[in-house]
Amino acid sequence: MAIDIGISDKDRAKIAEALSKMLADSYILYLKTHNFHWNVTGPMFQTLHSMFMVQYTELWNALDLIAERIRALGHPAPGSYKRYVQLSSIKEEEGVPSATEMIKQLVAGQEAVARTARAAFKVADAANDQPTADLLTQRMEVHEKNAWMLRVLLEDGGSAKAGKKGRK
Repeated sequence: MAIDIGISDKDRAKIAEALSKMLADSYILYLKTHNFHWNVTGPMFQTLHSMFMVQYTELWNALDLIAERIRALGHPAPGSYKRYVQLSSIKEEEGVPSATEMIKQLVAGQEAVARTARAAFKVADAANDQPTADLLTQRMEVHEKNAWMLRVLLEDGGSAKAGKKGRK
């Protein structure tokens, strides 16, 4: 049966393509975050182990929302590691980096997913697809917040000292 939701076939295909990249980035970031949860070591173990679990669980739940939106637009959702690697802007991690390097990679990953969501938002917005735009807005908010929470773990407190010097 033909889909008649007020979005042309051509636009639905473009949106599904953009969402497929979002799904791939989200899945690769999920896998990387879960891997780091299992393998993190060092003095920040408990903090990172817990934070990574919260983030990979949130990512896992988001995968279904993204895939189901692709399906609602009448297109198949990608579902293989091979396809995700082809579509994703995030590189897989093959080793076990230091905790600091894990944080850096996850900041970069969270920011990459936010950029992918922002690009997909433009496609959805141009097609007047509010449900997809809403989903992507929510995803951007989550990924930007996660990137910030990870990024602050890399700070040494120097910026607070610099702020105090500037006030003298």
